Amino acid sequence: MHTHPIHTPAYRLFAPFAVITSAVLLLTACGSGGGAGTDAVGVAAGSGAAPTEDVVSALGKDDAAARLLPAGVSHLTVAVSVGGTPPGTTYLADGKTLTGQDVDFTKAVAKVLGLELTVDQASFEAILPALDSGKYDVGASNFGVTDERRRTIDFVTYINDGQGFATRKDSKLSKITDLGQLCGLNIATGAGTTFEATLEENKHVCADAGKKPYQVQTYAEQSAIWSSVQQGRSDVVMSTINGLRYAVAQQPGLRFLNEYHRLDVGFAFKKGTRLAPAFRAAVNRLIADGTYDRILRKWGTTASAIDTSRISPPELKN
Repeated sequence: MHTHPIHTPAYRLFAPFAVITSAVLLLTACGSGGGAGTDAVGVAAGSGAAPTEDVVSALGKDDAAARLLPAGVSHLTVAVSVGGTPPGTTYLADGKTLTGQDVDFTKAVAKVLGLELTVDQASFEAILPALDSGKYDVGASNFGVTDERRRTIDFVTYINDGQGFATRKDSKLSKITDLGQLCGLNIATGAGTTFEATLEENKHVCADAGKKPYQVQTYAEQSAIWSSVQQGRSDVVMSTINGLRYAVAQQPGLRFLNEYHRLDVGFAFKKGTRLAPAFRAAVNRLIADGTYDRILRKWGTTASAIDTSRISPPELKN
């Protein structure tokens, strides 16, 4: 945690005024959360363009929430990964300004708390370990709250999302309610995600049933996942519900299959952080003043709204 600004101009975000920009794009993978809305208000299906509505800059500091910050904290380093397509973090047309649902929530919380942020890009799978080492103060990349992660990470929730499936329109696959339905198939997913973990942990279901196992194909970039499916190297994609819904609306020949497992999604911190109460208060302020709903409507994820932010809640068991 930093109590003073770090002078890295290429990555600096002055929360009250600036947009998040970056000069470097690193290899990244999708997180474990993103949302599940079918009511895309902010982005027209097939448009391919990220929405640009400003839903954050008018926000002011909330003194009551800011007082919950540890004494002397005015600056934090936030790690984000770039998923390639909205509502995940991506670039605007200028090629340097980062945008996405997580970006808007991060900027909004910083405004409410009066924080200055340094925003660094990192690969998705590298962020959580780097929190423990102190390299970053906060991770904001659609991190799903799981019991496994809660052992080493603290979370402050701001949306509900989870795991889902998509495939080609010509696929014979229907709703997937049991991973045993995937036996013998190739499944594309992001490296270091809860999807990869879920698939690997449950590979035994095929052997238990005397069937050919499914193969897990991991990729660091979303574009590679969809190329694999479009070209027939993969049979199905497992990823975030919101990300899948957006992707199939933008690309021909694809269809969303179904939601599989819901997860809360939150800002990630080193275990035992003293930042969590302030972040929770900030998210709840956004919910109360209507900013929260405006952010979700912008990204078409209103079906993923939560009623109140929580600190490290148990994993949803649906």
